[in-house]
Amino acid sequence: MSATFRQNERASAAAVPLSAAPDLTEPQAGAIMLIEGYQDLRPASDLLQSLGEAERARLRSVGVSRVFEAGEALWQQGDVHQGIYLIRSGRIRSFYIAPSAREVTLAYWFAGNFVGGPDIFGGEPYQWSSSAVQRSEALFLPGAALREAASQSAPIALALLDAMAFKARCYSAMAQMLGTRSASERLHQLLTFLANVYGLKGPDGILVAASFNHSELASLIGSTRQWVTVRLADLQRRGVLKYNRGMILIRSLPALTAAGC
Repeated sequence: MSATFRQNERASAAAVPLSAAPDLTEPQAGAIMLIEGYQDLRPASDLLQSLGEAERARLRSVGVSRVFEAGEALWQQGDVHQGIYLIRSGRIRSFYIAPSAREVTLAYWFAGNFVGGPDIFGGEPYQWSSSAVQRSEALFLPGAALREAASQSAPIALALLDAMAFKARCYSAMAQMLGTRSASERLHQLLTFLANVYGLKGPDGILVAASFNHSELASLIGSTRQWVTVRLADLQRRGVLKYNRGMILIRSLPALTAAGC
């Protein structure tokens, strides 16, 4: 990493109060996935925080706290739904494994979101897998108990509907993006999203406060690691951005757009 890049990282981190500075390995938005409008990626609220104290206490009473180490699976594609996991901390990756064994990342989910849909009350096979990217804590809500709680509490039922609607918007937009945009356009959209949501502005540009390797970026845009490596190297050669060990410094968003990423 160059001295300028290190200086920018320090300057950017100092641009916000220490108490508010984000963890450079754990973004603060609700999710990362490939969609057109990055604003839509932010959940309206934490599922529990949108409820009154009585409803929160009820869900906590039927929930089971779980801790997943990095790389540990919450479930695997084809397993039967048992309930949902409300993420309290960490990063959870949802991904689809094609018959060819190729993995396609659907999203990275963070605190405030849940994973385990769409059959949130259990019974049907999972259509994709989910695993912890880093040490993560979650509250497991069993399907049967969750169904009973939702049937007896309108606020809980509405909170679940809102959370499902958020996920439906995300996946619908992602499908449109994958079907109508080139790999270059998808990479541009992803980098723009990362800069807008996780960017820390400094004298040399926008430092993305999220660390992703080439394989993770490729999986998010439905491309290959080799293509992403070549494309990022080209953008770095042209002075549009700098990439070092998962850290991205974007010189300017107009330059990124002009580069035809």
